[in-house]
Amino acid sequence: MDFRHLFLSFEGRTRRQNFWIGVIILWLIEGVVYSFLWMPSFAGAAMRGNPFAIASVLSVHSLVGDLVFLALLWPSLALQVKRWHDRDKSGWFVLVNLIPFIGWLWTLIECGFLDGTQGPNRFGPSPKGIQGV
Repeated sequence: MDFRHLFLSFEGRTRRQNFWIGVIILWLIEGVVYSFLWMPSFAGAAMRGNPFAIASVLSVHSLVGDLVFLALLWPSLALQVKRWHDRDKSGWFVLVNLIPFIGWLWTLIECGFLDGTQGPNRFGPSPKGIQGV
């Protein structure tokens, strides 16, 4: 598996297995970064009992959290676009995520659980190496 292509390219298709591996890697990166950022400083501010210290920690870390979100946005979109391509749908289907309440569920079902197109489609050959019927 080529991780550079998986996380940085919007071209081609990817299998469900590679999609889930990519999602788990991104979740782990996010979890590690947030645990190093939030836990020690928030615990220290809470121990002092100063509500202003807690608010200060939250505002600084929300800025850092926004930067982490932006850093992980490109790889996340690249994963989803390639998965939508495997379903023979345009990469613009990532905008489904913006639909309140059902967007994330639709994306989860389509990208995470449904099989891709058998054989080649307009976005490239099958990532499973299966030829068309």
